[in-house]
Amino acid sequence: MDDAGTIADWTAAERDQAKAGEEGFRRLYEATSRPLWAYLRQASGRADVADDLVQETYCRYLLKKTPAMGEAETRAYLFRMATNLLHDRYRRRDEMAAGEGAEECPVEGAAADEAARLDVRAAMRQLKPRERELLWLAYVEGMSHAEIAAATGLNAMSIRILLFRARRKAGALLRPQRATR
Repeated sequence: MDDAGTIADWTAAERDQAKAGEEGFRRLYEATSRPLWAYLRQASGRADVADDLVQETYCRYLLKKTPAMGEAETRAYLFRMATNLLHDRYRRRDEMAAGEGAEECPVEGAAADEAARLDVRAAMRQLKPRERELLWLAYVEGMSHAEIAAATGLNAMSIRILLFRARRKAGALLRPQRATR
């Protein structure tokens, strides 16, 4: 574990001062930037887009007045802000063609079998951006339905059904296709 630890290790004063001092922000960034980048990389299908959006997320976070927040709230707030920026980017630049220019995705814990990893990447590129976002937040980031709702701006009651549909669609894409006779 790095010297920054996690946001949960911070004292209340450190959380309150995270944006005020350089050291506080560095700790916040070290604790949250990697999962945020991985989420944006998977959701957008592009490392360069993830880089840009992570930078923009933290810049906006620093400029915005926010009340003191705990670990879960800060994390959800950053993911929500990043999700909104990603959606804005799609609307502005019509980059809905997911996966274009996609390269290897450095995700820890990826399947050992290269063919399986390629199948999963191909299936994820075929999902809609919202479906990729939901699956990533639920199964990679381990967020609860309430946290996903806070991060995406969706209704908490709809997360369960949206995740069910996204899982079903991803499963269908990963199943071997039967040859027609």
